[in-house]
Amino acid sequence: MTKTPSPIAVLISGSGSNLQALLDAAETGDLGCDIAVVISDRSGVGGLDRAARADVPTEVVAWSAFATRAAFTDAVCDAAQRWGAGGMVLAGFMRILAPSAMERFPNAIINLHPALLPSFPGARAVEQALEHGVSLTGVTVHFVDEQVDHGPIIAQEAVAVLPDDDAETLHARIQNVEHTLLPTCVAAFARGDLVVEGRHVRWRQTPIAARSQ
Repeated sequence: MTKTPSPIAVLISGSGSNLQALLDAAETGDLGCDIAVVISDRSGVGGLDRAARADVPTEVVAWSAFATRAAFTDAVCDAAQRWGAGGMVLAGFMRILAPSAMERFPNAIINLHPALLPSFPGARAVEQALEHGVSLTGVTVHFVDEQVDHGPIIAQEAVAVLPDDDAETLHARIQNVEHTLLPTCVAAFARGDLVVEGRHVRWRQTPIAARSQ
């Protein structure tokens, strides 16, 4: 008997363009699981409107309402589990979760980063790639662990840095890749195709081939 994949919670902080890619994949059935709830760390952001238009429940767990990262993290996890989520996807979520999140969702929190980790971790990945003069950057989808932008890598895809790129143009091309790579990885997670072995993620089916953009 085939087990029905658990739904996911999607965590956002802003306009939600990657959330939209997940919503679109869920609508067509390509995501392989339902989005149980969209959780934002602040109110009034565009991603909440996107979720509402797709009839997906939303919750705001305001960062400013909590005295500690641990308390905020517990509230986020409580909200996700209240809606029955078996995993969480960080899609433009700009907060660092405390280790308790990984204890409650082991190997079940997925993050998206606009660089080829371990290069350029942190919030300024696109700008750092330009400042360092690299010819290639890209996108990394990885499981979250206790360190920032550090967990086991699920998939990566390269994006060329063009001579006339600025942060806006490069980020736009990176986002085009994100909008395909993230739903693909979430679908693999929902199918149970991702096996974490230490620092490595093994795909039960053939993984995505890296492509330069």
